[in-house]
Amino acid sequence: MVHKHHVAGYDAFVAFMKDFNGNGGAINILFTGAKLENGLSWCGDCVDAAPYIEKAIETNAPENSHFIYVDVGDRPTWKDMNNPFRKDTNTHLSVIPTMIRWKQPQRLEGEQCGKADLLELFFSEDD
Repeated sequence: MVHKHHVAGYDAFVAFMKDFNGNGGAINILFTGAKLENGLSWCGDCVDAAPYIEKAIETNAPENSHFIYVDVGDRPTWKDMNNPFRKDTNTHLSVIPTMIRWKQPQRLEGEQCGKADLLELFFSEDD
């Protein structure tokens, strides 16, 4: 079973990761725009990629791995070039959605997050 976690905002993300222990399981993180009242992200690319990502998690993510959903904020917060997610060397985001394997080279950005073959490869790569 994949363990899913949800975090909203940079400070909450940093605090969560500081104390987080994956117990040896892969730690995968999806950075996406905050949700609107309708439950969808304000980021159209994030909405488009979501069903592909969810299917890949169900079919390709390893047992006992972790998947952390991180809301980077509303549109004005994200568009600020000083957004801490952009500056942090552990995340270094330039586009959302972005999916990374924590402290590993695996990374998908933007439209790549909606491609089933790339998602399968992302989850099949070992640390």
